[in-house]
Amino acid sequence: MVGAMGFQYLMLVQLTWVGVLLISGTGAAGVAAQLARPNCPDRCGDVEIPFPFGIAEGCYLNGNFNLSCDHSSGVVHTGRNINITNISIEEGQLDISMYVAHQCFDESGFLQTNIKSNRSLSLTAGSAFTVSYTQNVFVAVGCDTYSYFNGFTSNDSFSMGCLSRCTNIPGVVDGSCSGLGCCKVEIPPGLKYFTLEAFSFGNHSEIWSFNPCSYAFVVKQDQFNFSADDLYTLKDKEALPMVLDWAIGDEICENAQSNSNFVCGGNSTCYDPENSSGYRCKCKLGYDGNPYLRDGCQDIDECSKNLDNCDKETQLCNNSPGGFYCSCLEGYEGDYNGTSCHAKVNKSNVINIALGISFGLLVLLAGGWWSSKVVKKRRMIRQKNIFFKRNGGLLLQQQLSSHEANVENTKLFNSKDLEKATDHFNVNRILGQGGQGTVYKGMLADGRIVVVKKSKVVDEGKLKEFINEVVILSQINHRNVVKLIGCCLETEVPLLVYEYVPNGTLSQYVNGQNEEFPLTWDIRLRIVAEIAGAFFYLHSVASIPIYPRDIKSTNILLDDKYRAKVADFGTSRSITIDQTHLTTLVHGTFGHLDPEYFQSSQFTEKSDVYSFGVILAELLIGEKAISSTRTQESKSLATYFIQSVEENNLFDIIDSQVLKEGKKEEIIAVAKLAKRCLDLNGKKRPTMREVAMELEKARMLQKAPKLQQNYEEHEYVQEVVYKPWEASTPSTMSTLSIDTQPLVSFQ
Repeated sequence: MVGAMGFQYLMLVQLTWVGVLLISGTGAAGVAAQLARPNCPDRCGDVEIPFPFGIAEGCYLNGNFNLSCDHSSGVVHTGRNINITNISIEEGQLDISMYVAHQCFDESGFLQTNIKSNRSLSLTAGSAFTVSYTQNVFVAVGCDTYSYFNGFTSNDSFSMGCLSRCTNIPGVVDGSCSGLGCCKVEIPPGLKYFTLEAFSFGNHSEIWSFNPCSYAFVVKQDQFNFSADDLYTLKDKEALPMVLDWAIGDEICENAQSNSNFVCGGNSTCYDPENSSGYRCKCKLGYDGNPYLRDGCQDIDECSKNLDNCDKETQLCNNSPGGFYCSCLEGYEGDYNGTSCHAKVNKSNVINIALGISFGLLVLLAGGWWSSKVVKKRRMIRQKNIFFKRNGGLLLQQQLSSHEANVENTKLFNSKDLEKATDHFNVNRILGQGGQGTVYKGMLADGRIVVVKKSKVVDEGKLKEFINEVVILSQINHRNVVKLIGCCLETEVPLLVYEYVPNGTLSQYVNGQNEEFPLTWDIRLRIVAEIAGAFFYLHSVASIPIYPRDIKSTNILLDDKYRAKVADFGTSRSITIDQTHLTTLVHGTFGHLDPEYFQSSQFTEKSDVYSFGVILAELLIGEKAISSTRTQESKSLATYFIQSVEENNLFDIIDSQVLKEGKKEEIIAVAKLAKRCLDLNGKKRPTMREVAMELEKARMLQKAPKLQQNYEEHEYVQEVVYKPWEASTPSTMSTLSIDTQPLVSFQ
């Protein structure tokens, strides 16, 4: 009788505590999380204002976070005139409205002057804000549009452009922003200031009905999905959403935590965001609220928020700071914190049951481990075979085994060799990243230093053309063309292996980034002669002509002896001997692109000659192909150079070292050659053969100025012009059609 009454008393006490805990948990859950400082407004219209931001004196951390509330226009950043639509504590981001740059025409084709064709945003160095490169993209929209985007980061300045063309609405694809009506470009990290401008080639008179304007803007990428309607309706939109990243101060957590003005509150942690000079705060696991307030992170009552944390039938949920634990109800037992409760059993049977379970689990685990190893190994072998076949491995093996193909120097690497060579594709081995893939530096088992290109995508419909192009590149044996060593096809995307070229790009060299080896006039002549010889070889000496199509100084590498190496065939096309041109979508780089090719979309060998002429101008003047420091009319180096030559101002713009070391007649001869290469009429440009011969002749005359420049000497130059390139051409090569995929890239 007493035992039964005691048990009932214990059950009554336990149920009472359950009620107390449930009541206290409900109360805690009902308290709203504090966002602003005490006695400070925490909202302006629909926008919450969490600390460190504030809209009243004493409510914000410092001037970076001082906001004003205008009930007509919303939340505005004081001093920067930025309209804010949302503030995120968790992500460290601001949603703002950014103006759109327009260039519009009326129905008669006259330019409307009441709208702005350029926009800018300045966040100033040292401020808490940067333009988010993960959330935003630079976009240009229009059927006759080109736009510029110039900006400054905390470390550097840059310029880039976007080109959008189309002739009618049916040619535009909704959701696609690849150049037909719409183009987009990723922006770099750490952006503090930018300007963008929208331009048109014509007056839109032919396309006014569906595209009266050209547009350029930076937009939150998940808030803009291009459609054909945008060509007309964007003119009615003054601004679009954009995202800013923000951080506290200008120190990382390790340094900031020792300062008196450190703002991360209790139950929070400090972390350093990527590409930011400051730090951010976040609540610890099990806490929620504003981590920038002293007591902003409050404990989450897991027991009241999720009643399924513990087994209701056998366990009681108990809240604790930062978490919870389960305890066993009366009549049940389990481990020390009640995570597994079961009815009490006779302890004499526990040992036997535990031993039996343990032995059974041990057998199951051993068998499962062995089986998983076997299955995993078979799956890996099967997956590699699938990748090998999908990436054209069988076709390449057939080419390798063919006596006529003569490609025995091409090596098929296995994936383990290249993983070992690149330390499992360690990020510290990355040399560069581009639109087509990532480039790693590696060392093969035989000690050779190589470059391994890991593509981003593979087009299964173009495998035959891809393999044929690999075969063609493997047969290029020219000392001024980067050598393709081999490839690996048993991975998800093909891996391509090239020789390593150590001394950077010609662009870096021209812009004074190498002080140990000055760029003398002799070296400049030698480099352009080597480049011209390489392109003459690709155009005329190779068994199938190859047009690189993206000739620029950043694609010319320099080896250990500072000899030129032509790289990056990412947009190249091969063409049969009886063809005079090929028609493609326009590919190339602003400042280097042939205007005739841009207008007609028909690429010829003379288009490469134009791009080579830009390199000649760069080496003569010592400036980049596109420069924001020159006037609007002369941003293009080609235009600037031609204007200066025609106005007889050549020696006012020539690089000082060229003037110091080069003879006047030599400089004029090279300048005239560059002007011929840059002729807007492609038929009037010289061939790469003629360019190579003239440059080689200039070098020879420089070394022996007293020689007579007669007919015999000219013939002698024609005979020896091939020798410096030391090229060997295989007797047989596979033929590619005009529409082959781009050759492999070194970006």
